[in-house]
Amino acid sequence: MQEAPVHNAAAVAEAAGKAAEHAGGHGPLHQFVIKPLIPIRIGEWDFSFTNSSLWMVIAVAVVAAIFLLGQNRLVPHRLQSLREMAYEFVANLTRDILHDEGRPFFPFVFTLFIFILAANLLGMIPYSFTVTSHIIVTFALALVVFVLATVVGFVKNGVRYLKLFVPSGVPWYMMPILVPVEVISYFTRPFSLSVRLFANMMAGHTMLKVFGSFVVGLGLIGGWAPLALMVAFTGLEFLVAFLQAYVFMVLTIIYLSDALHPEH
Repeated sequence: MQEAPVHNAAAVAEAAGKAAEHAGGHGPLHQFVIKPLIPIRIGEWDFSFTNSSLWMVIAVAVVAAIFLLGQNRLVPHRLQSLREMAYEFVANLTRDILHDEGRPFFPFVFTLFIFILAANLLGMIPYSFTVTSHIIVTFALALVVFVLATVVGFVKNGVRYLKLFVPSGVPWYMMPILVPVEVISYFTRPFSLSVRLFANMMAGHTMLKVFGSFVVGLGLIGGWAPLALMVAFTGLEFLVAFLQAYVFMVLTIIYLSDALHPEH
């Protein structure tokens, strides 16, 4: 009996990479191709270290360097001011929404925000790789948030957590309509959270690549207009990189708030 072929993400990515290279390797979507750097296969399982894995490690290393290097001083230096600003920004937002009950969740929220922000900003470096432009990465992050909020909700409230699906002040005859809507809305949270981040990062980088190709294609004479637009979109993309990390963090805090106070 013939053995069925093994389908996995690395194999698909490798095939896509070869197809992109065959086509010239300059398409706007070529920058999102996952390429195995260190092939690691155990039976039918593929644990290859890819360019995506590399830039995740780089993001963690950069964040670790920013927050661990340099001693704190009474008069803060630039690196100390940067990490203190980031700490206070996330701490104040967490405190405003979750109050004192949110203190145990601050390390998780802070780590999530800083990692996404670092991955987004590192993706702006030419010839780098944008980790958050892949749905599998953003969905994994969103799934962790969803599972955490759900577990916290049931641990803290028990079956009372189900009140989240029953809006307060709604007439009983509207319940058969609103409760299914609330349930569907709840279980689509990880999808909406992940797609929002993935789609914005992928669309922005694709647009930059397109305008970059216009600049090269039109040359010195006609390339000034797309170059100006590219500069403007680059600045906008830096803003989007921060905003998407911010939105992901805010929604995470809101989901945790629902878990702590489902009756609200």
